[in-house]
Amino acid sequence: MVKVFFSLLVLFSFSYSEDAQIIEDSLVVEDPVVSKIKSFLDTQAYEENVDFINVIFDPKSDFYKNERVDSVKVVETLKENGLLELFFKTPRELTLNFKTSGSPLFFVKLMGDTLRSMGYYRYVTTASHLDASEFTWNINLTSEYATDPLILETELNKSGCRIIDVERNSQTQWTYVIDMASGFLNIKELKSDEELNLKRSLYAHWLNVSKVNSITIKSSRRNRWYPYIAYYDASLHLLKVVKSSEIAQEIDLDIPQGSKYIKISDLYTLKNVRDELTIYPVGSK
Repeated sequence: MVKVFFSLLVLFSFSYSEDAQIIEDSLVVEDPVVSKIKSFLDTQAYEENVDFINVIFDPKSDFYKNERVDSVKVVETLKENGLLELFFKTPRELTLNFKTSGSPLFFVKLMGDTLRSMGYYRYVTTASHLDASEFTWNINLTSEYATDPLILETELNKSGCRIIDVERNSQTQWTYVIDMASGFLNIKELKSDEELNLKRSLYAHWLNVSKVNSITIKSSRRNRWYPYIAYYDASLHLLKVVKSSEIAQEIDLDIPQGSKYIKISDLYTLKNVRDELTIYPVGSK
């Protein structure tokens, strides 16, 4: 009887120890910085370099900003130490997912300008979704390299935006969470009595008109310009459109109340604008 009791006691002790270990293991939470590092690297690359990684990311407290992991700094550290490869052997289809809050129209315009400044001129919108708290915009493009978060951060900073988080979903799919609360279009701001020449372009001209009362636009004689002028507020809500089906050599425009941005284009095609358009701003706000 004693032997049976002793055997049961030993068995229970082993079982209790195993259960206690399982509970203890479940309570061990991986450091968020380590989790972020692993998300950017393949498993093999991480395991082969784990000792080196522990050195370059010490102390891990340096890789937090506003109580969350500074993803851009993690990427920067991995790149500087030759651990993050962004180039592909051959051009591949790249998917970029952007998430933000605020005006979808403003965000798409701002991101479009930012992508062009990085050399991405051809991309296709694959999906977009807006709910009560977030706007998501997904695009595809063909590239020889994954978008560099450091370069993207630099370009976004020029528009008052910053990257909150970066996720590497796969080698060819990345997700960016963007803070655009203080965002603005990084374009020329017109000032009274400062003449501006707009060179020939395949894209519409965008200008900040928040500091002037009116403008005069003069067209070169070489142009066959059919004016198309659109005014927008700070969130890119359309306020007014001025257009003409007749060729114009000069046009005077009063800036509507609440306007921050103006888009200058051609009613039919910008190929009609073969030479310069000259802007003469008048009056200060």
